[in-house]
Amino acid sequence: MTRDLRKYIRQTNLRLVIGGLVLLFIVGDGLIYLFYGPRAAVMGLLCLLAGMTPVVLVVLIMLLLDWIAKRANRD
Repeated sequence: MTRDLRKYIRQTNLRLVIGGLVLLFIVGDGLIYLFYGPRAAVMGLLCLLAGMTPVVLVVLIMLLLDWIAKRANRD
């Protein structure tokens, strides 16, 4: 039986990122809601989304560059 360790690494990294984001948004914003109320939770959610925007843009640019490099090396 052979194992694809690269696939396992990708899967594990994806699960870790998703888990971290769930903790950040659900637990973090839930605590804001619990201590400060719904208005502060909405503002906290907006701030979290605004803070994630540059991260998402960098990841998308890196994926685009990876796709371009793989397509260029196919020749």
